[in-house]
Amino acid sequence: MNLIVGLGNPGLKYRNTRHNAGFAAIDALAEKAGLRFNKKRFQGVVAEGKIGGKSVLLLKPHTYMNLSGEAVAEAMRFYKLSPQELLVIYDDIDLDLGRLRIKAGGSAGSHNGMRSIVARVGSEKFPRLRIGIGKPKPPMDLAAFVLQKLRAEQKKAFLANSERAAEAALEILKHGVEAAQQKYNGAAL
Repeated sequence: MNLIVGLGNPGLKYRNTRHNAGFAAIDALAEKAGLRFNKKRFQGVVAEGKIGGKSVLLLKPHTYMNLSGEAVAEAMRFYKLSPQELLVIYDDIDLDLGRLRIKAGGSAGSHNGMRSIVARVGSEKFPRLRIGIGKPKPPMDLAAFVLQKLRAEQKKAFLANSERAAEAALEILKHGVEAAQQKYNGAAL
């Protein structure tokens, strides 16, 4: 079983915001795989099935971003998963809009959702897929920026990058992190 988590905040208020890039990507992944988010479990909503011959659980935590680790740790305990069976998809302000970055592990950086997951899982050694959302120009409060609704032209690029992130997640499942890194790291929309 592989657990794939898309980070975001629940509710219409947060739909189409940069901070919900993980939700947008995992929705695109579910659609590509023919899976539906139709169960409430692990403090979120889940879709279960097979992707590339592997059993997967897709999870969108409804704990709000900063407590995402609670939902992730609960699902991992239930299925007795190791950190290497986890993939987290989330937004990253340090990457330009249109960029993806795949890593096999590493620190949580400044992302509070990832900090929560690292703390609750007790490891930094799990794959992650970062979706570039860029930095505000001109500079502004980062919390306000990531929670701001996207303008029409930004939304198009955001959704295209969410589709690419879903494809990258499929590549990770089918061929591993290293193959996905070679294909997606550094390439822009």
